[in-house]
Amino acid sequence: MNRALRRTAPVALAAAAALVLAGCAAGPGPETTTPAAADCMDVPSGSLSDSVKVEGDFGASPTATFTTPLEADELERTVLIEGDGEVTKSGDDVNAIVSAFSGTTGEQAFSQPATITAGDDSVFDAFLAGIDCVPTGSRTVTVAPASTLYGEQGNETIGIAPNETVVIVVDVQEPLKPAEWKKDVPEVKFGAEGEPPTVTLPDTAPPAEYQLKVLEEGDGAEVQSGDNVTLHYQGTSWDTGEVFDQSYGGDPAQFTTDAVIQGFGAALVGQKVGTKLIVTIPPQYGYGTDPNGGELAGQTLVFVVEIIDTAPATEQGQ
Repeated sequence: MNRALRRTAPVALAAAAALVLAGCAAGPGPETTTPAAADCMDVPSGSLSDSVKVEGDFGASPTATFTTPLEADELERTVLIEGDGEVTKSGDDVNAIVSAFSGTTGEQAFSQPATITAGDDSVFDAFLAGIDCVPTGSRTVTVAPASTLYGEQGNETIGIAPNETVVIVVDVQEPLKPAEWKKDVPEVKFGAEGEPPTVTLPDTAPPAEYQLKVLEEGDGAEVQSGDNVTLHYQGTSWDTGEVFDQSYGGDPAQFTTDAVIQGFGAALVGQKVGTKLIVTIPPQYGYGTDPNGGELAGQTLVFVVEIIDTAPATEQGQ
């Protein structure tokens, strides 16, 4: 599962890894209804969160401007843009772009896509506040004192000092679903069982759209959001043409759908055991558009996946 900033893990495990401490997300809840006030976090806006100016397109890496050093004693959240989608509630897997800024310097620590389960007690409250009880399409800014995040230890990996306040901007996105991939689909040749496939990319620009093609449909159980999925995968960068990670040649991998990059997890949900698929993931659903976000940031990714088994995460001892 997600750990503090595991940015280079296989298949982008914990894409916004600064978010989650440990544990697994809950499964999907019932049909969305307006959450009761008692189910929502008590995070009022305040003078600090109201003073943060955020610029940039929704869904992209934003900039945040505020007076430094910024020091907070309590969690504050301001809704900068109120969306018109369904209101998030506890148990929902929420797709978001999460950007964090040092309260001392104002510099961005990271900006990455993430799937966060609302109400997950393994996630810092400072990040849960950004997605809590707001309509999809909303942009929030949260001012988080050190006590709600990394405390006296800080997080050296992402440049957050001990006892430092953090400003967090979250764009709460609509549920992610791939379109059917019909044009310029790479050629895939599978080898013997467990051996790496060969993927031949077409000589075209990377697709801008998130797309998926089922190469062979299985007839087993259907993958549910939050499931622990056993699979083989191979990841190729469309930009470089190189395979950057794969499980082929070894044991199958196991991932929960909410512990990988958005585009990978969403590609699994709704598919059946036995299915083979190929999916193209643009940067905003992979490692993000921030060029400083890591080796694969800004790149379009192509994954070939064979789904071997699926089970609720609780059945796997998560």
